[in-house]
Amino acid sequence: MKAFCFDVFGTVVDWRAGIAREAADFFSEYDLTGIDPYEFADSWRNLYQPAMEACRSGKRPFTRLDILHRENLGIVLGNYGVNTAGLSPDALERLNSAWHRLDPWPDVVGGLTRLKQHSIIAPASNGNIALMVNMAKRAHIPWDAILGAEVTQAYKPSPPAYTRMVEILGLSPKEVCMVAAHNNDLHAARLCGLSTAFVPRKTEHGTNQITDLEPSENWDIVARDFNHLADLVVKN
Repeated sequence: MKAFCFDVFGTVVDWRAGIAREAADFFSEYDLTGIDPYEFADSWRNLYQPAMEACRSGKRPFTRLDILHRENLGIVLGNYGVNTAGLSPDALERLNSAWHRLDPWPDVVGGLTRLKQHSIIAPASNGNIALMVNMAKRAHIPWDAILGAEVTQAYKPSPPAYTRMVEILGLSPKEVCMVAAHNNDLHAARLCGLSTAFVPRKTEHGTNQITDLEPSENWDIVARDFNHLADLVVKN
């Protein structure tokens, strides 16, 4: 394995806590009482896959995630009875850009820094380039390259999201390891011939999470966290 490519939302960063934090500030600014920030984060995230599916299915051209997030933000605020016409466009853009300011899990930067000494490391995210760069700069995530949907022009789990990434790196599929906390992401990558590594994030969806607590298949690597992943890879 010469390159490790990482799912980002959930695997590298705690999107739920980050969105809830910034949503709480937004609600306070506009005196929007009675909306639970974590429930709001979940509701916004629930529109993520349907928005990308429209691009995957060809119903609309490929559209970068910042735009999809902004469209979904209007929908979710409307679902909570919030009239966005009365809100500052700058405030709405600031909330939408919260996805650029998510915090990594505590083991991420140290584990990636060690892994980087051995292998190429890059995001394999549905996030667009500006989002990934801004997130990395703020959180000191030491990527070698920025890969993902805007580069491959495909949203996971569509096969081109994986195969084009491998082509860009100039490697064979088995030399590229997809790292994710989501079994379905790894399953799609394996179907494209990539190696796979599962790192669970058992509180991605909160303390009552019931999905992706354990590996669902015999992945090539199963690690407790990124430090453990680095231990397994660098040792070999």
